[in-house]
Amino acid sequence: MSIARIHTAQPGVLRGDIITIEADLARGLYSFAIVGLAGKAVEEARDRVSAAIKNSGFKNPKSENQKIVISLAPADLKKDGPLFDLPIAIAYLSASGTIKGNVDKILFIGELSLDGSLRPVRGALSATMIGKKAGFTEIIVPVENQKEAALVEGIVVYGAKTLTEVVNHIDKERETHSLLSPTPVTELPSDWFDTHIRLEDIKGQESAKRGLIIAAAGLHNILMAGPPGTGKTMLARAFQGLLPPLSREEALEVTAIHSLVDGLREITSAPPFRTPHHTASYVSLVGGGATPRPGEVTLAHRGVLFMDEFPEFDRRTLDALRQPLEDRVVNISRVKGSECFPADFVLVAAMNPYRGTEDGSTDYAASMMETYKGKISGPILDRIDLWLNVPHVNYDTLTSEQKVGDETKRAREQVAKARERQRARFKDYDAKVNSRLSSRELEAMVPLSADFKETLRHSAAKLNLSPRSLHRLIKVSRTIADLNDSDKLLVEHLLEALQYRVKL
Repeated sequence: MSIARIHTAQPGVLRGDIITIEADLARGLYSFAIVGLAGKAVEEARDRVSAAIKNSGFKNPKSENQKIVISLAPADLKKDGPLFDLPIAIAYLSASGTIKGNVDKILFIGELSLDGSLRPVRGALSATMIGKKAGFTEIIVPVENQKEAALVEGIVVYGAKTLTEVVNHIDKERETHSLLSPTPVTELPSDWFDTHIRLEDIKGQESAKRGLIIAAAGLHNILMAGPPGTGKTMLARAFQGLLPPLSREEALEVTAIHSLVDGLREITSAPPFRTPHHTASYVSLVGGGATPRPGEVTLAHRGVLFMDEFPEFDRRTLDALRQPLEDRVVNISRVKGSECFPADFVLVAAMNPYRGTEDGSTDYAASMMETYKGKISGPILDRIDLWLNVPHVNYDTLTSEQKVGDETKRAREQVAKARERQRARFKDYDAKVNSRLSSRELEAMVPLSADFKETLRHSAAKLNLSPRSLHRLIKVSRTIADLNDSDKLLVEHLLEALQYRVKL
């Protein structure tokens, strides 16, 4: 009897920990203990692992008179999830002398079925990123997770279907020794995401469309207001198609989050688009729980959080958006631990202040608008960059057959050129788009002319703008200048930005 050490990972949101699994076998009455702050899914691995080992053609651990102790280190770190099944099985087989091989630089993750086959797990990409950072050269994952794991360059990824395949790969002395095939690096698509709704599908609303282009170019937050049925939801759907594909680094962040939280459905470089219902709870939106878990704002990281019927959300839920809209992170503290989740997203909110006729012309609609004012707090409105009016569209516009061409293509070209100007301007700074500039970076990188300052001063006094609103106004003006291929900020850019100020 001896001790065997195998390595695996406990994935987290854009971080994680390497876990060392030690297996010790001693003579005595049969027992199988897992120690090291194991969660329920890990504790249940005892029976899954024993059945998988037996049904893979190896000696059943329960038929041996031995005391099995599996230690998960570090012992003070909570371990959860079924991905520990495979490394526990390999640790036991190594400790019992059934298999031999050098596994010091190999990471193992995978859930075992009772027949010894491997099931896919959540967090494979995150685990691979952790393994590469820790210096591991190989990782063995379920075959369904291999493309996801192969997004990470610099570490060899092997996909296995069964426990037997893994054993045959690492034990070179076995008669059935057979190496698994390494998975080629997975390439990310670089095309723009085509949505079902495009700008040319929406008739009228030219001012709102221009606002969407400005928002996409500078990643500015939007609030759309108008009567029901005027195209607010269609505009929000079309907005997703105006956002450029994510860079490889950004796409890996997004994929790792979705792989861990809700399971990876597809590998894409498209910015995520999350649409929580207005009945969504506070915890589901910003994250939380006894053991902190990310919410919708984190799942929308690097993408769009679309909140339709914005004032219908609970006020506490709306106020919880203050931190992520300002700091781009969510800090959650609970008795069982604290977490800081990323939440760098564009807020696209839509509201219908009218409960009267479709065009909102009745008098009692104004009272409903006052009610909505009470639901949306000033600090939230202060974080909105663009207010887009989406008014009633007349019949002639709706029924016209005028050809407008490919509006989406032209808008994408504008956004791409503006983004390129911003990347070149901020190449030595952390911010890559105008909306992410700090006050210090804004002062250093966006000089203001005397005319611009004078107009800005009068506007700030007349509209009673807060310092935050003032900075956001300058950032929007800078984005408009980028769309107009202008190196200098002009008064006309400020005047257009002022048209999109919050109206409530």
